Amino acid sequence: MSITQQHLLDAYRARTLGEPAPPAPGTHDRQVVREGRDARRFRAVLAGRPARQGLRDALSRWRRRPT
Repeated sequence: MSITQQHLLDAYRARTLGEPAPPAPGTHDRQVVREGRDARRFRAVLAGRPARQGLRDALSRWRRRPT
């Protein structure tokens, strides 16, 4: 069963039971990624490490490296 079929089945069940429909697949993906990134940065700060920006910091370090 695909994720779309599962969502349609869940929406049908919710409608027949009078409950609110579940969110569509992928609706909250950006929020989940953002919260994971924030949690990782927070854990780094608690451990005494600098909270890096990830790709942005890596690219700037690569650009500044001696040739």
